[in-house]
Amino acid sequence: MLPDMNENERAAADLLLGTTRSVRRRIDLERPVEPAVIEECIDLAVQAPTGARAEGWRFVVVTHPEKRQALGALYRRALDRYREAAEAEAQRTGVELPAPRPTVVQQAGRLQEFPVLIVVCIEGRPEPDDVARQVAFYGSILPAAWSLMLALRSRGLGATWTTLHLANEREAAEVLGIPADVTQTVLLPVAYMRDAVLRRAERRPAREVTYWNEWGRPLGTP
Repeated sequence: MLPDMNENERAAADLLLGTTRSVRRRIDLERPVEPAVIEECIDLAVQAPTGARAEGWRFVVVTHPEKRQALGALYRRALDRYREAAEAEAQRTGVELPAPRPTVVQQAGRLQEFPVLIVVCIEGRPEPDDVARQVAFYGSILPAAWSLMLALRSRGLGATWTTLHLANEREAAEVLGIPADVTQTVLLPVAYMRDAVLRRAERRPAREVTYWNEWGRPLGTP
C-alpha cells in the first residue's frame, strides 16, 4: 500500500489495472487522436522498468494514411498465413488450433482505419541462445508497452495488444524505415473509445496459479 495513496486513489488504480484490455469494438475511427496526448502517454510509459537503465525503447507513431494501409496489408497477410498453418496442422494431426475470433478478423480488415498505430521497439536484437538475456531484453521494453496501454486507457483511448505483424517484421521495418538492429515488439492500434464498457476478465484466481517456495505448492501447504 502506497503511503501517499488514499482509498479513492487506490480504487481508481485498481479499476485501471483491472479493466485495461484490448479494445476492438465500440471505437471512434473518425475522431482524430491528438499528438500531444500520445506524447503524454509515452512520457508515462517510459517510467517503466528497464534493464541497466538503458532506455533502449523507441516508439514509432504511425498516422500517415499510406503507411497505415501498408501495415494493415501486412497484418492481414500474417493472419491469412496463420489460418493456412492452422488448417494444415488440423489436417496433419487432427487437432484444430483456435480460430481467430470474429473481432480479431474485423479489426484486421480495418486496421488502416485506426487514426494511430504505435509500434513499440527496442534498440538491439535478442540473443537467440541465451534465455537470461532474452528475458532481460524483452523485460526492458514490454513493461513500457503495457504502461502505454494503461495511460491510453486512462484518457479514454482504446488499444489492442497484438504482435501478429511480426510475421512480416522485415517488411514492416521497410515501410517505417526501422533499422535492422532495432527489434519491433507490440503493435498498438489506437482510437478513442465510444460507449465501450470495460470490465474485469474472467481469470483463474491467484490461489490457483500461485505457488509458495516450491513449484506446485499452494499457500498453507506444510
